[in-house]
Amino acid sequence: MRNMACSASPKGIAAIVGVGPNLGRSIARKFAHEGYTVAILARDLGRLSRFADEIAREEKTQVFAIRIDCSDSRSVREAFEGVLSLGFVEVLVYNAYQTVPWNPTNFTDIRIESFEKSLAVNTVGPFHCAQQVIPGMMERGRGTILFTGCTASLNGIAGFSELRRAGREKSNFHCI
Repeated sequence: MRNMACSASPKGIAAIVGVGPNLGRSIARKFAHEGYTVAILARDLGRLSRFADEIAREEKTQVFAIRIDCSDSRSVREAFEGVLSLGFVEVLVYNAYQTVPWNPTNFTDIRIESFEKSLAVNTVGPFHCAQQVIPGMMERGRGTILFTGCTASLNGIAGFSELRRAGREKSNFHCI
C-alpha cells in the first residue's frame, strides 16, 4: 500500500474494487484521466501495485493500491479505512467477482463451499463496500455507486450457473 498522506483531488476519490488486467484497470485509468484520485483494490497486492504505478505514470495522478478480500467483511472495513483516509469517495465501482472454473460444471456438481464463496464475493462484498461509502455520500448529498457484471450475470450461459445466480444482483446498476 502506498503512503496515504496526500491531498485528494477536488473531484474526490474513485474507489475501484476488483481491479485486474482488463475492465477494472481500464475503469481506474479512465477515472485517473478524468482527474480523480484513484484507489484500486483487489486481492493480489503485487499485481495491483504494478497497475497503480503504471496508471499513475501514464495519467500523472495519484493512484493507491489497497489489498481487499471482498468475501471477508473485516478485510473490507480495513481496506476502506485506507480509502477513506485519502478523502471523500465520490465514486465506488464494484467490479470484483468470484471466478468460476474454466471448465464449466453442471449445477448439481457445484460444491457448497464454492457457491458460498461466490455469494460472499458477488453479493455480500458489494453490500459491505457500499456500506463503507454511503454515509459520506449521504452527508455530502452526492456520490455514485456502480456495479459491473459480465454477460453471464445477465444471460444464462451453460455451465456458469454459479456466476449467474450470485452475480445477478450486480448487473450494470447506478444508484445515489
